[in-house]
Amino acid sequence: MNITAQMVKELREKTGAGMMDAKKALVEADGNMEKASEILRQKGIASADKKMGRIAAEGVVSTFISDNKGAMVELNCETDFVAKNDGFREVASNIAKVIVEKNPSDVESLNKLALSDGTLVEDYIKAQIAKIGEKITIRRFIRYDGDMLATYVHNSKIGVLLQVKAQNDSDETRAIAKDICLHIASSAPEFISREQIPSSVIAEEKRIEMGKEDLAKKPENIREKIVEGRINKLMAGRCLLEQPFVKSPDETVQQLIQGKLEIVKFDRYVLGEGLEKRQDNFAEEVMNQIKG
Repeated sequence: MNITAQMVKELREKTGAGMMDAKKALVEADGNMEKASEILRQKGIASADKKMGRIAAEGVVSTFISDNKGAMVELNCETDFVAKNDGFREVASNIAKVIVEKNPSDVESLNKLALSDGTLVEDYIKAQIAKIGEKITIRRFIRYDGDMLATYVHNSKIGVLLQVKAQNDSDETRAIAKDICLHIASSAPEFISREQIPSSVIAEEKRIEMGKEDLAKKPENIREKIVEGRINKLMAGRCLLEQPFVKSPDETVQQLIQGKLEIVKFDRYVLGEGLEKRQDNFAEEVMNQIKG
């Protein structure tokens, strides 16, 4: 029987299965929609859509760099138990490679791209959901292209992607770039330098400081000077170049890179930041895995 695109679409909408899985099931069922649905249920694929309603705030941050192109992706699942699985981490790595190679504009366009074996990313994810038994989502990604790139990932939970311009491409400058990634992961700067800080941010910090009780009884001119000093210290702590270098606190990052390289941009991902977390304990996670 000829399996049409409309038949595949209908089965996908009914079961939540990927395109290739739906087509294979229809071929096996000779076009019988109910039988094809049963085949998918037996394989555990038809339940993937049901899992998509769960909370997925665990997972990994993964990075990949090749030929001055780099990507960082956050891939979420439901439990830390699954996130620690090598197979899950390989999924994140494979998706990062697709991002580097094909430069998608957003998650929706990424899902429509193919891995090296021709499988669409969205179908690859659906297959992993069926295999693992948890909701899996690509939450966000970033891609860099050009200049020297470096990366650091701490325990798959905090990831950094960095772009620099180096005076020369040497083992020393690459080592420094790697150390800066480690520093960013540890110290969480928000900006490269003061010039990047919006005036609205400084104005808001000044408003807060001026309203603090310990300054209430001081003359206006004294308050201004004290607040200026406090703001200066606060802003220095938020700028990468002014932070004490984590490996050598006696020098700033600016002093570390002087005459060697220039910071172009960086991104720092913290796994699950801003997402609601499920409250299962470890024992419950194990039982959930056993029950499938």
